[in-house]
Amino acid sequence: MHGRLLVLIIVVVGVVTQCHLTGASPPPPVVRCARSGGCTVTNAYGTFPDSSTCRAAAAAFPDRSTCRAAAAAFPTSERELLAVVANATAAGTRMKVATRFSHSVPKLACPAGDRGLIISTESLSRVVAVDAGRREVIVEGGVTLGQLIDATAEAGLALPYTPYWLGLTVGGMLSTGAHGSSLWGKGAAVHEYVVGMRVVTPAPASEGYAKVRVLAAGDPELDAAKVSLGVLGVISQVTLALKPMFKRSVRFEEHEDSDLAERVVAFASEHEFADNHLAVYRVDDRVPVNTSGDGVNDFVGFRSTPTFVIETARLDEEHIEAKNDTTGRCAMALATRALFSARNYGLMEHGLQTPLPGRPVVGFQNRIQSSGRCLAAARHAAHRLPLGPARVARNLLLPSGISVPLRSAAAFVRDVQQLRDLAGPVALCGVEVYYGVLMRYGVDGAPGKGGGQRGLRPHLLPEPRLHGDAVEEIEQMALRKYGGLPHWGKNRNAAFEGAAGRYGEARLAAFMAVRRAYDPDGLFSSEWSDQVLGTGGGGVSVVRDGCALEGLCVCWQDSHCAPSKGYFCRPGRVYKEARVCRRDDGS
Repeated sequence: MHGRLLVLIIVVVGVVTQCHLTGASPPPPVVRCARSGGCTVTNAYGTFPDSSTCRAAAAAFPDRSTCRAAAAAFPTSERELLAVVANATAAGTRMKVATRFSHSVPKLACPAGDRGLIISTESLSRVVAVDAGRREVIVEGGVTLGQLIDATAEAGLALPYTPYWLGLTVGGMLSTGAHGSSLWGKGAAVHEYVVGMRVVTPAPASEGYAKVRVLAAGDPELDAAKVSLGVLGVISQVTLALKPMFKRSVRFEEHEDSDLAERVVAFASEHEFADNHLAVYRVDDRVPVNTSGDGVNDFVGFRSTPTFVIETARLDEEHIEAKNDTTGRCAMALATRALFSARNYGLMEHGLQTPLPGRPVVGFQNRIQSSGRCLAAARHAAHRLPLGPARVARNLLLPSGISVPLRSAAAFVRDVQQLRDLAGPVALCGVEVYYGVLMRYGVDGAPGKGGGQRGLRPHLLPEPRLHGDAVEEIEQMALRKYGGLPHWGKNRNAAFEGAAGRYGEARLAAFMAVRRAYDPDGLFSSEWSDQVLGTGGGGVSVVRDGCALEGLCVCWQDSHCAPSKGYFCRPGRVYKEARVCRRDDGS
């Protein structure tokens, strides 16, 4: 079977306690402009991987949690967008696009330097038309997944595969190769269902400095525009092919992981929407639309949570880290697993009742695929999204995700199991605290064709994490030993080192040809995008003391870890070529 295993590991690599509580839920704006001039843009996590997490830390590092720009534009129509791009092109101004909630971890929304322009798609949020006869929907680039799902459901239609978070925008999903989980049909990537696009790009003076490029199915340039990393222009409209609305039956089965390596590939062929969390299998299939059931997916991590609960958990973990308390960490892991299991991993019946663990829940596609109740949460300081920006003592998660070829999935799983056995079961308890190892299925994605692990930034200085070396080894194993590809909207800097070259010269060359045609002066490019695409000087790694603890580099000397705290650069336990920061305890 062709395809890729998409691996996400959820782990925290630091703590955030310095920033004061401000704002409320839903998330605050990611683009902010001062009355005196100048604007900033950040992402939903409140920090980029190589940035500090709050203003108090700005003096400690030269980079910041936000990117700066001279101005921001909020066009409300394609005509306004065309004018914005034309004015910037005429002035030679660098531009970048920011979405409503900005869930990209890398600096996709950061213009080059601090004199650039941020173009927000927050107001480009209309569902233009739903054509039930053609089974298509036309939306503007800033439409959220939640809006898209609701609009198509009203017409009895559905997008078959989507990510799990309703706050993503259509333009953001396409630009980063976002996906659901399936190897059936065309696969789980959203871009596979794009049949038309309108993209506003720079143009020569003879064409008014900006133009709308209209792309349709069969156009060779459409492949590049589908997953553009934001370097081609601004997505104005997208036309997506839909399917008739359908229902799904979902249940979670908990098993020992002794046969996981043998089951990981077969499971994907048995169930259309399958994914699993190592020993927890999500059995997820279509059922006839007249099947009884009105289930809904209300994932626990996407719910608004009382602030005191988040703060308490954060303080507990700080205590565990300070004491190197592996027993306490594993106790937290067991509690987390029990919580998710008791709540049936967020599946609910009739929007209220949590069914018994293991019982199937049947619901319509638009209600059971994705979730994000916190987007409509009450605006008060007593509740917060657990995965939001660093404004209280809480978990600041920077997600990363890596896909490996499906043909290597069994070997990869065996290596992870061997690492667990060598390092001891406690080594991966920190992963289990944050939802464990999530494995989904999909196709690979390069720029121009499309398609984790999570980490947290420390507050002022890089801090080692208990058994963090095990997670670093898994990441490097996936990328280097098994030819893994990083998700373009996730991951920290080190995962992107040499990433573009892994997709093959022909695919990269085809993408770069379209890029030169659409934006010959590189006005939508930045230092980061040039480096990750291999066209800028140097690589994407940021080398400094402690950089390996933050995922900014792979260590090659002890100073990249934390030698003063007993963490040194060491070879991997299973993948010997890996270089990880390990506590010197004689093991």
